[in-house]
Amino acid sequence: MKTVTFMPSGRSVSVEPGTSILEAVQMADLPVANSCGAEGVCGKCGLRIISGSVSQATDQEKATRNRNRVGDGLRLGCLTEVQTDLIITADYW
Repeated sequence: MKTVTFMPSGRSVSVEPGTSILEAVQMADLPVANSCGAEGVCGKCGLRIISGSVSQATDQEKATRNRNRVGDGLRLGCLTEVQTDLIITADYW
């Protein structure tokens, strides 16, 4: 199990490696923007990784971030998987 901590709330959840960050956020009962049903199309679930390792960005994620002008340094929660313990944040938390 890996621990995902959400700042600034300090909430944490334990998840299996390979769990999407979006799923972890939902488990923590925190708000996260998402209008495409986690299909990797809308780009609204952009989150900032403060520390830890996640899956590499896929071509789909790169294209979605570019098409939707997702800010530099943000990863799409629906397409990014937990690999190690993480600390993450969103600009609107």
